[in-house]
Amino acid sequence: MFLTISTTGNQERPATDLGFLLHKHPERAQTFSTSHGTAHVLYPEASAERCTAALLLEVDPVALVRRGKGKGRGGAPDSALAQYVNDRPYAASSLLAVALAKVFKTALHGVCQAMPERAAAPLPLRVEVPALPARGGADLVRALFGPLGWDTVDVEPVALDTDFPAWGDSRYVRLVLEGELRLADALNHLYVLLPVLDDAKHYWVAPDEVDKLLRAGDGWLAGHPERKLITARYLSRRWGLAREATERLELVRLAEAEGLDVDDVDNAVDESTDTEERPVPLAEQRREAILAALTTAEASRVLDLGCGQGQLVQALLKDVRFTEIVGVDVSVRALTVAARRLRLDRMGERQAARVKLLQGSLAYTDKRLTGYDAAVLSEVIEHLDLPRLPALEYAVFGSARPRTVLVTTPNVEYNVRWDTLPAGHVRHSDHRFEWTREEFRSWAASVAERYGYGVGFTPVGPDDPEVGPPTQMAVFTRTDETRTGDARTSKPAGETTGETTGVTRTDETTGATRTDETTGVTRTDETLKEVAA
Repeated sequence: MFLTISTTGNQERPATDLGFLLHKHPERAQTFSTSHGTAHVLYPEASAERCTAALLLEVDPVALVRRGKGKGRGGAPDSALAQYVNDRPYAASSLLAVALAKVFKTALHGVCQAMPERAAAPLPLRVEVPALPARGGADLVRALFGPLGWDTVDVEPVALDTDFPAWGDSRYVRLVLEGELRLADALNHLYVLLPVLDDAKHYWVAPDEVDKLLRAGDGWLAGHPERKLITARYLSRRWGLAREATERLELVRLAEAEGLDVDDVDNAVDESTDTEERPVPLAEQRREAILAALTTAEASRVLDLGCGQGQLVQALLKDVRFTEIVGVDVSVRALTVAARRLRLDRMGERQAARVKLLQGSLAYTDKRLTGYDAAVLSEVIEHLDLPRLPALEYAVFGSARPRTVLVTTPNVEYNVRWDTLPAGHVRHSDHRFEWTREEFRSWAASVAERYGYGVGFTPVGPDDPEVGPPTQMAVFTRTDETRTGDARTSKPAGETTGETTGVTRTDETTGATRTDETTGVTRTDETLKEVAA
């Protein structure tokens, strides 16, 4: 795909000043790598009288398909063979708009330290786009560019096939814009309106696209007669984002009409008198406490055991200190929801390399979970039947053995403070038990002693002087890695070992665990019976 920007000049104000404004020297071709191909900047002509800069983008169709399929996620706006056979390498679209912003970033912001006065002044410009997809036809192209100060908006429809005139015109046009505008304004017009006319984007439209739109549309978008269409198409018809953009643009329009700043218009709330703060949800306080404990422990590779729908994994991803995050849950449905929450299918390669979701039961040992800095069991243990808790203890503390283990669980004593919770009821219908502070501390101390950990306790939420905090957290820290015959190698009572088979077996009457050394997976007898059935 291709576009050119030309200007004219004379000996006193040479046209080659365009090279200064674009920060690209007219005497040499330059190449830039983009996420979907290679951008080239070259000057077909460069003299004092006339200078033309050309941006040529070579799209890599394989990279385009790998980064996403379908409209708005990396592919063409059509399906089927359009993954590989499409107009993306030839027609100006959001791919060219992104390349334009990357290659001419400084010029897009109107900055030129060498010639600030030239950057701030209008230039005689001519912009040509040979192949522009226009969903809406030539009339829409004129309606979009006409109000922006261009003297000429020349739109020439491209015939579907010149040998068969009866077939009519294609959806592509040849666009020529001429007029005296600031270079930064012309580039921002193209950056916004190229994907609008194509009515498709090659990447997922995130909330930060609203800021990009308002930044590029500063000074012209708020008063544009086609503002609603531009906003909807640029944001891929994500109506929540479009509504936010429209509201913010309306504030800009009102401020311009009154000659005021936007902050002076948007002053319905006096922050100095609004002192009432909304209470922070307990789940958010719990995540903050976990993040603080992981930071204190200097953990970078973290397991979220019983990750559920991925709320904690999402919070961990926002902190670059956590380089590897693994979410584990027995529920495939929960993992599917977590993947959707994290948008794994749209995540960038570098971010995606930090996170992994695994299906597995915490009642079994799992070699995939060994070697990590920390493991988190957030509101997990209370969902297990008490007879199955020893299997989880061994799987986490005896087999996986992370350096730090964080366990949070409800404090049943605090339940009397919940107005909506009937007396004698647990907080969730799936909770098999809820412990007092003394019961939790006794269990934690026993586990720590058995498996070679030290343990400390941290309140989560408001610490009531009578009944304690709503959530209690134990922080286990491994203290002994060299002791032989400790809990890492010992098994729960009731086991015997078959000397000829090398398989550890358990007396079925005890409900204890057994380990099959060929698979490295520990199962309870109850679970084995269920599988056999």
